Amino acid sequence: MTNHHHIAVIGGTGKSGKYLVKKLLEKGFRIKMLLRNPDQLELNHPAIEKVKGDARNPMDIALLLEGCTAVLSTLGQPKGEPPIFSTATSNVLNAMQKLKIKRYIVTTGLSVDTPNDHKRSEQVQEASDWMRANYEPTTGDKQVEYELLAQGHVDWTLVRLPLIEQTEVAKGVKISLEDCLGNHISATDLANFLIEQLENTEYIGQAPFIASI
Repeated sequence: MTNHHHIAVIGGTGKSGKYLVKKLLEKGFRIKMLLRNPDQLELNHPAIEKVKGDARNPMDIALLLEGCTAVLSTLGQPKGEPPIFSTATSNVLNAMQKLKIKRYIVTTGLSVDTPNDHKRSEQVQEASDWMRANYEPTTGDKQVEYELLAQGHVDWTLVRLPLIEQTEVAKGVKISLEDCLGNHISATDLANFLIEQLENTEYIGQAPFIASI
């Protein structure tokens, strides 16, 4: 059993989050899930504790993280609402510091830039340009989220993703700190990768791109 046995999960009902939750349960983890509407979660499992709340509420995040050993987030942007990512991560970082939790693993898009980047692939440039043109506030907020992590004092990993394929098929992943090496990521590959990072120290303080082989 891993040392990270009790995981706080944010975004666990989304298109990638539900695969993450399934894999965590398969591997024997206990989970605390943040849910706006807990009654709508069809999955009932003795290892899941439901926490009603919103990632933008600091008290809800503090309640979610209490008793946990790590935080995994596949949070998505709610339609028609202001950008959520930097606020959620700010709340998580503050709660982690108070509760002395060290490990935070969170997903984001290809448009986020870091000092290590050498983005050469056309698909990354096109995806980033499209996001900035169509979702400028959200794209900007994701960059702010990275800056918060970079200035923080926890063991964070920000995982940058291409399009997510909702599939049970695991193909394995290609990883780069400079550019995305593929057009898609299997939701199952993503779930496996995120869980592996609970013990892997290689990408602490980094923002790797991953894609399915």
